[in-house]
Amino acid sequence: MSVIQPPEPIEPEQARAILDQAMNERLGEDWQDEYSGWLLVTANDFMARVTKRGKNVDFLVDLLGNVTVEEKDLSDTQSSGRLIVIMLFFLAIGIAYLFARAVGWL
Repeated sequence: MSVIQPPEPIEPEQARAILDQAMNERLGEDWQDEYSGWLLVTANDFMARVTKRGKNVDFLVDLLGNVTVEEKDLSDTQSSGRLIVIMLFFLAIGIAYLFARAVGWL
C-alpha cells in the first residue's frame, strides 16, 4: 500500500520569478518603463494587477507555480473614479482662475 504525498507548494521567491517572467512575456520586457503606458496597480509575490487605457490585466500564480492571466475591462468603480478626478482637476483650475481674478492678477 503506497501513500500519495501531497505536492509541495512553491516558495514566494519562486512565485515572484514565475510572475515576473509571465508579465514580461505578456506585456513586453519594457512594461515597467513609464512611457509604456502600463501602471502597476497592486502586486505581491503571487499576484499582480496592471492597467492600461481601458483594461486591467491580472496575473495570478497558484501554490504549484501555475500562472493564470485574466484580462478585463475597467470596473465601474475605476471609471467613475477617473471621472471624479477629472472633474476635481477642472474645479481646481476654475477656483484658481477665480482667485486670481479676485486678487487682481488677471
